[in-house]
Amino acid sequence: MTKRDYYEILGVPKTASQDEIKKAYRKLALKYHPDKNPNNKEAEDKFKEASQAYQALGDENKRKQYDQFGHAGMEGGPGFGQGADFSDIFSSFGDIFGDIFGGGQRTRGRAKKTGPTPMRGHDLTSSIQISLKESFLGVKKDVLIYHYVVCQTCNGSGAKAGTKTSVCEKCHGTGTVNFSRGFFAFSQPCDACGGQGFKITSPCATCHGQTRIQKREKISINIPAGIFNGAELRVKSKGDAGIFGGPAGDLYITVNIEADKQFWRKNNDLITNLNLTYPQLVLGCQIEVESIDGSKHTVKIPKGCQVGKEIIIVGNGFAIPGRYNQKGNLVFITQCDIPTKLDEETKKALLEYDKKLGEQVKNSSGGISGFFKKFLG
Repeated sequence: MTKRDYYEILGVPKTASQDEIKKAYRKLALKYHPDKNPNNKEAEDKFKEASQAYQALGDENKRKQYDQFGHAGMEGGPGFGQGADFSDIFSSFGDIFGDIFGGGQRTRGRAKKTGPTPMRGHDLTSSIQISLKESFLGVKKDVLIYHYVVCQTCNGSGAKAGTKTSVCEKCHGTGTVNFSRGFFAFSQPCDACGGQGFKITSPCATCHGQTRIQKREKISINIPAGIFNGAELRVKSKGDAGIFGGPAGDLYITVNIEADKQFWRKNNDLITNLNLTYPQLVLGCQIEVESIDGSKHTVKIPKGCQVGKEIIIVGNGFAIPGRYNQKGNLVFITQCDIPTKLDEETKKALLEYDKKLGEQVKNSSGGISGFFKKFLG
């Protein structure tokens, strides 16, 4: 039976680069792989054919031999005869299948581990509650966390003093065990050593071979001025300690801000109500106001000021995160402070004023106008 040309099988010209050959094979392997084409003999044959072609053309020395002698130059090589099966193909192309299916088929020639594999510690989460004033000014807070720290007795080795780890007898230090089922050869982490390739025969009495112990720790964190409610702060290396010298995880702290009775936030503006008397709104005035941090500001209320007008003090709001020396505004919203109790003299003065306003401030029944009714009851 005449064999097809390997370049034709992969769909590349004879001048193709090694990288182009590899890409062409990857495309065919994805298309005809048995996992994607179960019980499909045609796809199985095409997959074998493409794999044999790549075995020849993917190696520069074999490619030169094939270019010079054709298929005759490939006879007798591993994986090219009629006896070739999928286990030969998979073991020969571990890097290709690792790229395609997410894990290399490193079933042959894997170096034994000489020691434990360092592993990064887990990240941890916590939360903290602060006042609106503290978010305005910035604050330093203490947080109590419960996390894993490196065992000081064994310095994180997990082994008793004077002892060492031993190579796992099941995987012989590779950390994996290999299986072959039908066409497929694959590996998985060794269940005897958890994929580490070693065992601790004499564990540390303090951490019992775990390399870490749990501990409560109080840490101080700086909360920047202008932080928003729900913001998350990252404290580097304050999560769980790593294993066997691996780096520690990080601590993520969610900041919750309590509502304030007098002030509130909108974007980066600090807002509050400014209670004024009716004469102050009508006649205008100049008064001193106070911000959430106790700072004093003098503002001018214009004549005939309406209720709900915003009096803005630029640049005295919240610090804007990520913008150096920039802030929102301090905003006062005017309100009319209506007294609930009046003495007789004050009532008389208001009635006189009501008369001077004229009929336009009288209601249809001839009673006292709606505004002064609030004062006089």
